[in-house]
Amino acid sequence: MKTLKNQTLLYDEECPMCNLYTVGFIKTGMMDENGRKPFEAISEDEQQFIDINRASNEIALFNHQDKTVIYGIDSLLTIIGHSFPWMKKVGTTQPIYFLLKKLYKFISFNRKVIIPSREKENAQLQCVPDFNFTYRYLYLAFATVITVLTLYKCASLLTLLPEASMTREILLATGQIAFQLLFLTRFDYKTNLNYIGNLLTVSLMGALILLPMIIVNEFIAIPQIIILGWFGMTVLLMVLEHYRRIKILQLPHYLTATWIVYRVIALLIILNF
Repeated sequence: MKTLKNQTLLYDEECPMCNLYTVGFIKTGMMDENGRKPFEAISEDEQQFIDINRASNEIALFNHQDKTVIYGIDSLLTIIGHSFPWMKKVGTTQPIYFLLKKLYKFISFNRKVIIPSREKENAQLQCVPDFNFTYRYLYLAFATVITVLTLYKCASLLTLLPEASMTREILLATGQIAFQLLFLTRFDYKTNLNYIGNLLTVSLMGALILLPMIIVNEFIAIPQIIILGWFGMTVLLMVLEHYRRIKILQLPHYLTATWIVYRVIALLIILNF
């Protein structure tokens, strides 16, 4: 492994994904021991060369020798390409580079709704991405589609429910948004959109927990009692995660109660119609 030296990634320490891959770069020897540094610890000297706003959106790679900085997917391709030149060559080839850049921004601009963190009081520097409406809407659409497809397949496994339909699952997934917004009227649009992002992330998390059961059932018929138990465990985890996120976002705790009420009402309607 060829080690990239005298360069430092300025990462978001509140982001588990950022922590994971920056540690990985050092553990594998792709970067030296000084290869990463929390965004919040950027020195005043380094701030003269770094675009702070851009670095909060796209991870910055600071070169200590010539004081140059690159950002986002270019930073990652530079590190990976130093050890594996062919990967950088492939990654910088159009249209692959275009797709990688869009994917990176999709994740980066939505990382605080994928894994939320509370803003620190009195902190001079905080690695909080700009609110990008385009990427936020794309994320909401992505989370909704994956959730709908998974729940449609899962519902077909539960014999106690009426026959599954895609229309029903779409209405359930989107209906929770409309229902919860009834209790968020006093908050601004961005706050509401942040909450919806977290709400759909919880739904997406539930879908991913159910996915292994769906895959296994394709090969081995799973007894209904296990399916119901798995589904019940998933619902419990989703409720706990929703409550945890509500606390981080500093939103009213009753939003978890209204969300449960919506689920109960939806289930009663399904069972009776």
